[in-house]
Amino acid sequence: MKSNRLEAFSDGVLAIVITIMVLEFKVPEEVTLHALIPVIPVFISYVISFIYIGIYWSNHHHLFQITQKVNGKILWANYICYFGYL
Repeated sequence: MKSNRLEAFSDGVLAIVITIMVLEFKVPEEVTLHALIPVIPVFISYVISFIYIGIYWSNHHHLFQITQKVNGKILWANYICYFGYL
């Protein structure tokens, strides 16, 4: 199998992870800056997680740019990396 299929699968998985992370945001009840204070820790954790996933995706993308073929061992190693991340 060519590596572009595994790369597309990985892009989809990471997109789903980022989408699920956004669902943790709660809308403040008031429309004031003071109401945003309780949301700041969640927002900071989202930004840090987004940066971490971006670095992971970038490294993963560059790794598969030099990979020509994917075998079963590479597929399983890729899946195990996701379980380690989640």
